[in-house]
Amino acid sequence: MVEGSALRRGMVIQHDGELCIITEYQHVKPGKGPAYMQVAMKNLRTGRLQRQRFRSGDNVEQVYLESRPMQYIYSDEAHDHFMDQTDYESVIIDADVVGDARDYLVEGMVIEVGMHEGRAVTINLPTSVVLEIAETEPGIKGDTVSAATKPAKTVTGLVVQVPLFVNQGERIKVDTRTGQYLGRD
Repeated sequence: MVEGSALRRGMVIQHDGELCIITEYQHVKPGKGPAYMQVAMKNLRTGRLQRQRFRSGDNVEQVYLESRPMQYIYSDEAHDHFMDQTDYESVIIDADVVGDARDYLVEGMVIEVGMHEGRAVTINLPTSVVLEIAETEPGIKGDTVSAATKPAKTVTGLVVQVPLFVNQGERIKVDTRTGQYLGRD
């Protein structure tokens, strides 16, 4: 059990019999009345977002996930296929569990998967990944100083705003939290 005031982003809790991951939190001290923690959380089974208030005296059940390294193999329409790096078993994870992380997965990449009672519930990406540019307008010589950007589609399908000098076939570093260009690799 953890107090309501100790809740933080990324924590997994048991709320109303469901596993939820905290996506946002804010400590609120109103002018009148006790302080509380305003929390936005995502239900890991249904994907539904909800807001909840917890006072500092409220006890919340924190759920600890087993973190397992898994190598991404490939995706089909409804599932993503991984290989568990501890026992080399093939693991199939529903596309709704992977969610937006699918835009950053490259074949052979090793990531951490949060498991609860033998079922994958979260995907933990590194803070940045290197992706290859699949298509973009060609760069023009001399466009190295300006702050102008252009859209570039990566091999995973993610569209990133890149500087004008970046060309097709180049590898770029992308922040997985924001989807922003960080530099060339």
